[in-house]
Amino acid sequence: MPAVNSFTINYDAVNEEGTFSQGDTVTGQVILSLSKETKAQRLFVKAKGDANVHWTRKHGERTHTYSAHRRYFKLKEFLIPEGTEGNVPNFLSGFPETVLPEGTHVYKFSFRIPSENMPSSFRGSHGKIVYKLEAKLSRSWRMDSTAEKELNFVSKLCSFSALQLPQVGSTEKKMGMFSKGQVHMDATVNKTVYAPGETILMSAKVNNASSRDMTPKFSLVRSVQFRAQGDTKNEEYTVEKVTDKVVKPHTQHEVKCEMKIPTDEMPSIENCEIISVTHQLKAYLDISFAFDPEIIFPVVISHPTLVFGANNTWPVGPYPVAAFGPYGYPGAQSPSAPPPAYPSNPQPYYGPPGPYAPQPPPIYGAHSNPVPQGPSPYGSPFSPSSSSTMLHPPPPAPMFNVPPSGPQVQPPFSSVSPSAPTFNPMPSAPDMSTDFLSQTNDVPPAYTSLFPSSTPEKSDTK
Repeated sequence: MPAVNSFTINYDAVNEEGTFSQGDTVTGQVILSLSKETKAQRLFVKAKGDANVHWTRKHGERTHTYSAHRRYFKLKEFLIPEGTEGNVPNFLSGFPETVLPEGTHVYKFSFRIPSENMPSSFRGSHGKIVYKLEAKLSRSWRMDSTAEKELNFVSKLCSFSALQLPQVGSTEKKMGMFSKGQVHMDATVNKTVYAPGETILMSAKVNNASSRDMTPKFSLVRSVQFRAQGDTKNEEYTVEKVTDKVVKPHTQHEVKCEMKIPTDEMPSIENCEIISVTHQLKAYLDISFAFDPEIIFPVVISHPTLVFGANNTWPVGPYPVAAFGPYGYPGAQSPSAPPPAYPSNPQPYYGPPGPYAPQPPPIYGAHSNPVPQGPSPYGSPFSPSSSSTMLHPPPPAPMFNVPPSGPQVQPPFSSVSPSAPTFNPMPSAPDMSTDFLSQTNDVPPAYTSLFPSSTPEKSDTK
């Protein structure tokens, strides 16, 4: 009859779902039931988290094995430590032993999970991420007795406010040589993070300005990648799919549909070096014999305990045309904007406060509300009450409403009209002693009197 009747390990749940996250404390008991007195060398319990991947690939006639391992933590606590009081030395094994009486023995333990960023629990075809408790009882000349208990570990998410905002996207396509026109689609998803069993709310506006029929479709796709030794193993699954009715040529159609996530869908994992699980929601138009235009929305699947506002029913559209959306997509709206009120008489939704103080609303119609001008000195030429028959000058051209940069300076009023500037006469030639113009009756002087010729000198040289 074996001495050990049962050897089990249990833990105390910290919530109704029985999940653990970073920084949580795991408490529990190791229960050992003995049918008779037994000598034990040591009894300890461990808490650890590990990730492993493994697969094989054939290259010709050779088979290559790819594997990788990551350890996130390992904690150990001795319940029957070696060398304590009451231990009896074993001369054969060299290890001291503790005598345990017949009956049931309960040992309590406590571990605190590290606060580092660690991935959620996962099991796939080529790898797994496992967090577990393991207890081991060692006896001389006996096989070790072990007991294990897996922990459902859920990685905490960051930026919940950003993950709860709606997503908006747009796409368009010009048809090929066998078709004419183009098609445009705006799609909206109510948020980013979901829990298994939750419903995704989707809407789309399709403007089919082409000559082809097309069908709006939505699909939730899960992509799993395993990495080891420079090689990767990829898997892709279509989790759910929703199909709407056909959109005829040269028509517009609005789509509103729901998609329920399966309750057993695995969570998204993006913080593991060797395993990644991503989810995408594809909104596309199925066009025969053509490339389908599509919009891809990232989706995060997490545990219900971490998905805040899982029962939130936000409106999903249609959204108004956003003046601040991306270029080329008139129907696209910024994801940071709060969703507009689509249902009748909705409750107002207030988004997260922006980094700046609210600005005053813009003033429209500036040209229809000009700055008041002073009264015209001529009166209004268009006033019907004016009975004056005086002709007024034509009104000046309309002024643009440019805000003045400073007070206008008016020149002082003067009743005297300005005269032309005075010019100084050009300087005249120097005055002669004789006034020729005043001598009207006199004979003008001879040339020789004015300019006498010089008498040539005679030279004695011959």
